[in-house]
Amino acid sequence: MRAVAYYRVSTDAQGKSGLGLEAQQSAVEGLCAARGWDLIAPPFIEVESGKRDDRPELAKALHRAKVTGATLVVAKLDRLSRNAAFLNSLMDSRVQIVFADMPFADRLMIGIMAQVAQWEAEQIGKRTREALQSAKARGQRLGNPNGAAALLRAGKGNDGAVDAVKANATARAEQMRPIVDDMRQRGIASLGGLSAALNEGGFVTARGGKWHASSVRNLLARLAA
Repeated sequence: MRAVAYYRVSTDAQGKSGLGLEAQQSAVEGLCAARGWDLIAPPFIEVESGKRDDRPELAKALHRAKVTGATLVVAKLDRLSRNAAFLNSLMDSRVQIVFADMPFADRLMIGIMAQVAQWEAEQIGKRTREALQSAKARGQRLGNPNGAAALLRAGKGNDGAVDAVKANATARAEQMRPIVDDMRQRGIASLGGLSAALNEGGFVTARGGKWHASSVRNLLARLAA
């Protein structure tokens, strides 16, 4: 049987670094090897949030699978989408879709899992808003994207600037503690998984950037200290 692979990463940095991509490739290629399926085309790789449904690479992958009679293979359901209606429409596209983490799932099971994935995404958004509202109610400032730049311009010296950066990072880590704890309780434990979840949830680092495995590692170290 022939197969077409589709992968999705949440940020351009993840796409370039391979963060999150290697695990998807391993899962898809492992399934195809176990079943004796031939991957007939280069993989289609999307750099896009799971919240968006306009996916040019997915459209190309579906078209390739349809015109070649191949099966579209995706690592996990949430790599395709977390929107139940969108997932159901894909299942009606007359292209066979198989997920490497549950290869024997039928249409009913996939529909149920789609509903669960959407509910989970909605809960993440709800917890995020509640956590931010709670932090604001306590008078906490939600990070300073400029770091110590303002202090340096004010002439407070390098030592003061470094101390300010450390204090800001520590305060930011404490603000992120309940969010990280919630993700861990839901089984998101790896550095890559946490960085992807934080990015998809709209969280930014203390400097206003995207999360990566290294920045999550630093965050966990500060929380442990």
